[in-house]
Amino acid sequence: MSQQIQPKSGPHPADLSPPGNRLSDLLAQFDRWALFLDIDGTLIDLAPTPDGIVVPAELPSDLDRLANRFSGALALVTGRALSYADRLFEPYRFPIAGLHGAERRLADGTIDRVSVTPQFEALKMRIAEEASRWDGVLIEDKGAAVGAHYRQAPERQADLEALMERAAADAGDAFTLQRGKMVIELRPARASKGEALRAYLATPPFAGRLPVAIGDDLTDEAMFAATNALGGLSVRIGGAILPDGTSSRAAMLIASAGELRSILAGLAR
Repeated sequence: MSQQIQPKSGPHPADLSPPGNRLSDLLAQFDRWALFLDIDGTLIDLAPTPDGIVVPAELPSDLDRLANRFSGALALVTGRALSYADRLFEPYRFPIAGLHGAERRLADGTIDRVSVTPQFEALKMRIAEEASRWDGVLIEDKGAAVGAHYRQAPERQADLEALMERAAADAGDAFTLQRGKMVIELRPARASKGEALRAYLATPPFAGRLPVAIGDDLTDEAMFAATNALGGLSVRIGGAILPDGTSSRAAMLIASAGELRSILAGLAR
């Protein structure tokens, strides 16, 4: 495993260290941490299309066992809709912040979510209609958000940027654009993975613990920033340089989602 902890002195590049079990050793202090996990590219390997991902058969039960070890202080924080994330990990139901926090289920099952207006439904339809003429572009309706994927049509990035910028202007101040790995998403402006993490830490069983946030994309940087500010541990899957050329705020790097799954499985079992 390749991991290194660095000082929490603000945004900084992280580097892979020699093999070791540092993250495993830290997480084994189950009564100290609250664990926040992204899904795509973090727990599950990325795929050419949003629906093409494969959930390893043992992952849902490993997460359930791990959640029990953390006394329930484990949450999934994702750009996926809550209902979609639930299907990935059936039959288990974890605390989940979906749509970057626009919808959030607490440990007690309570759900808080942004409502979808008819105007936003119409806007999503216009986005899908305009993008339909570009082969390889996929529009993902997430309910209170919409994502434009161009992994199979990278030459359409500029077209999609223009389309989503226009959509954001039409949607107004209540919405904002979120860029990720080969995707541009229009989501509620109030939603942020960092704010979702902070909200969880104010409720049982997360309260009184330090956060460990693990993710892989630009969307996870807000979660890393919040974690660092709270004295927790931020972990990125992949390299230190983000798709936009800037350095990640993460204090530790792990080479792949597969490595993370191995670490979590070892802790769970």
